Formats: sequence, structure tokens, C-alpha cells
Amino acid sequence: MPHLPNPTEIATPLFIALVIAEMLYVRFIGGGRFETRDTAASLLMGFGSVVVPTLLGYVIAVSGAFNHFIAPYRLFEIGWSLPMIALCFVADDLKYYWWHRASHRVRWLWADHVNHHSSQHYNLSTALRQPWFGVLALPGILFNAPLVLVGFPLPMIAFVHGINLVYQFWIHTETIGRFPSWIEAVMNTPSHHRVHHATNPRYLDSNYAGVFIVWDRLFGTFVAERDDDRPRYGIVRNLASFNPLKIALHEWIGMVADVARARSLREVFGYVLAPPGWSPDGSRDTSESIRAAWAQYRSATPAE
Repeated sequence: MPHLPNPTEIATPLFIALVIAEMLYVRFIGGGRFETRDTAASLLMGFGSVVVPTLLGYVIAVSGAFNHFIAPYRLFEIGWSLPMIALCFVADDLKYYWWHRASHRVRWLWADHVNHHSSQHYNLSTALRQPWFGVLALPGILFNAPLVLVGFPLPMIAFVHGINLVYQFWIHTETIGRFPSWIEAVMNTPSHHRVHHATNPRYLDSNYAGVFIVWDRLFGTFVAERDDDRPRYGIVRNLASFNPLKIALHEWIGMVADVARARSLREVFGYVLAPPGWSPDGSRDTSESIRAAWAQYRSATPAE
């Protein structure tokens, strides 16, 4: 097995340099927005996403679990070659699509992923706003199981996923418009990912791709950015806080509180496994209810 570097560790100094460069660009030229406290919170979330799992031994524990419980049952022994690394990259991106989609549709996973969406700004620092407690979102880790069972080595999966994450960094920006249509048709771009981070009703729960937007086109979750409906960023109920600890824990705390108030096993499962915003009486906003209200408003509003 070749010794492979960690792509995100190598790219981290470049990440910081590009965040600073984008801040200067926006300050003197325009084409985006920064808020000092928001950017600081994103950087602290990025720092914590590295430090906290390391202190908890999370990465080592997960790797050991896969090697002990899943890898022995792999179907093939896939060796190290450029074609196999490329195939693993594509397979990992498909896996990422389904993990990402589930993370917006299952509250347990959303409690972890919501950290990344909590900024009301969209710039390169937002890419670094990552969760701290992925160990709590254990079901999400199981999306890697099919790749391991097929026979891809864990270090190969980790390497290509690192490349995937590095790619996704640069698409968190408003300073880049749209690319030629043939690029926009295949690749995830800043335009496509702005839509994903938007809270506009037409954009909710769309564009889950990591690298290849073809997955969204194939599975019916693609929505194009529109000039007449510019993205508004954040979450349905914004935090109004730059406290990294609140950003990291707020949805976990909310979910536990809901479970504690549950009056039946059905409600427990609903609060944990149903889409974010689910409630027994339907009194809270979900993506579906927001889109339905928006559609009703549009149908009742005369066209200009």
C-alpha cells in the first residue's frame, strides 16, 4: 500500500490564504459578503472539527471498527492503481450524494450537518464551518460500508474523500458566477452550491452533489440558480449567535429536548428519524410545508 498524504491537511494553508484573498477582493472590489464575527465562528468551527474528533479518538475508533467488523467480509481485494483510485473517487462521490441527501432528510444526521449551514453568509470561510461531533452521527458513517464491502481499501477511500472535500472548498463563494453550460451540466459549481445553501423555498433540499452534479440531475434533486430569486443563506430558524459551542450543539440539544417530551415511541422515532422540523401535530415548518405554502402563495398571486 502506498503512503498517501491527507489532502485536506496539505490544502489547509491554501484554504486560509484563499479566505484572506477573498476577503480582500470583496473589501476592495465587491462581489460577495463577509461579516467578521461570522467568519471567526466559521474558522473556529473548522479548527474544532479537527481537534475534537482527535481528542475523542473518533477517527481511530471508526477505522478500527471498519477493519474489524466490515472489511473481513469484502467481496474483492481491490489493489492500488490509478484506474481503481479513479473508480473509488466516483463511487465515493456517489456515496457522498446519498449521505448528504440523508443528512438533510433525517434529523439525527441533520443535527450534525446543520452546523455547516448555520452561516447567513456564503463565502470561502463557510466551507470551513464543519461539525465537531460526527461521532454522534454514527449512522452517517455507515454510508461508507458498501465501498468497504466491495473491496476498496480504507486508506484509498479516505484519500479520495479528502480530494472530494478539497474540491468542495472553492465552490463556497459568491465571487464566481456561472461557468460554460458544459461544465455546469457535469460538475458541482459555485452556482449550484449556492442553491444548496439557500433557504428560498424553491431551493430547499436540492443540489446535494459533492463533485459531480450529475447525481442530482439523475435522481431528481437538481435546481438551477435563478437571477430573479437570489439565494438567501442560513437555516429556516437562524441562530442569531456566533458562539461556536452553540453552533455545534444547538440541534443536538433541541433533538434531545424533543425526545424527552415525546409521549409515545412513534414520537421518539419521529423526532429522531423524520425530516427536520417534524412534529406530531404538524405545527412546525418542514421543507415540504414551506414549499407548499410558497406554491399556494404563488398560485394566489397574479402574475406581473
